[in-house]
Amino acid sequence: MADLKDRMKSGIEAAADKAKHATDKAADATNTAKQEGQGMVERVKENAQGLMDRAGDMAGHVRDKAQEWASDAKESVQHAGEKVQQWAGDAYDVTSEKVGDFGREVTALIRKHPIPALLIGFGIGLLLGRTARMI
Repeated sequence: MADLKDRMKSGIEAAADKAKHATDKAADATNTAKQEGQGMVERVKENAQGLMDRAGDMAGHVRDKAQEWASDAKESVQHAGEKVQQWAGDAYDVTSEKVGDFGREVTALIRKHPIPALLIGFGIGLLLGRTARMI
């Protein structure tokens, strides 16, 4: 009987050791999973931070590029404005020269032929007066 008692005690102790071993193994697996989970969370945080940093850098580059393009556009518009101003000045000069030449030619023609010029002026005035009265 003592033998049976010892065997039962040994069996119970072996089962208890196996249960303790299984519990320890489960606890180790839980700790390992917890550490891996924490490691994953840290990696995700680092990746998210890296993405945010890169997004910030990209936003800065985009802002700088937009400012550069705006500056280039401003310079182009200023250059175009200067060109238009120059063309308008040239056109004014040419037009005023042509009008001045035309005025001198008309003056010379009137001085050369004063009577026909007076008659033409009188006729034009008469036509304009009749036209104005009809309207």
